[in-house]
Amino acid sequence: MKSVILSLLASSLLVSAPAAAQNNGVDKRVDRLEQEMRAVQRKVFPGGTSRFFEPDIAPDGEATTAASNTTSAVSDLITRVDALERSLASLTNQVEQNGFELTKMQNRLSAIEASSAAPAAGATASGATSAVSESTPVQNSATAAPDPERVDGVAAIVMPDTGDAGEDAYIYGYRLWEAKFYPEAQTQLKKAAADHPDHRRASFAQNLLGRAYLDDGKPALASVALYENYQKKPRGGRAADSLYFLSTALVQLDKKDDACRVLAELQDVYPDQAAGRLSSRIASGKKAANCK
Repeated sequence: MKSVILSLLASSLLVSAPAAAQNNGVDKRVDRLEQEMRAVQRKVFPGGTSRFFEPDIAPDGEATTAASNTTSAVSDLITRVDALERSLASLTNQVEQNGFELTKMQNRLSAIEASSAAPAAGATASGATSAVSESTPVQNSATAAPDPERVDGVAAIVMPDTGDAGEDAYIYGYRLWEAKFYPEAQTQLKKAAADHPDHRRASFAQNLLGRAYLDDGKPALASVALYENYQKKPRGGRAADSLYFLSTALVQLDKKDDACRVLAELQDVYPDQAAGRLSSRIASGKKAANCK
């Protein structure tokens, strides 16, 4: 008798355990979906005025049939889950539609603001132009088309390819400067000095950059480039030359006393070059600066 009872109990456990596990899993699905439903509804109804509603379990006329056919809590939960999933999908679609409509409205508003700002910007530009002195030329670089001849001329100057990147970069900048394409030469020489700071041509590139500024009528930029070459590379191949051209830039900036001091430093720091290949330049520089 005892063995029969144990057998019946075991059979009961084998039947009820899967059902309990299934019921627990479905409960978790219901909880999760209901939480998602509330989250979505908060997006659809941001004011929080709508209450959370339980979805219909079945269409009209089928609720009684479904209830009569339900034989367990598990089947009831599964029915609820299916209904929740349908309602959640519907609400999610509504949220996406609302987002799409909002984006359209924002795009229209942006277009209206842009069209309204254009006349104001034109008026401001007109006022600013009229405020500029007639003696100061105004160049509209935004609408200026590149000179075809200049483009072709620059394109005709080819960078050498010797395998020495530092040498090639400097020589290309030199060729641009020699052809009097000063802005292009400035860009190239600045890049050559920055990309190859330890190359023997770095001092040459920085010095020629200063000269390119000078030839382009930019003595202030020239003085900066030339002084940096002397300061950062005092033993570079063109450090002494940079002091001479620095004095030239200072004369153009009407700082003749400073130009004389620079020439004196050139003679003091680089006596051999000052007495040799730079002697004639120093003499002309002192004359231009009215040095005593």
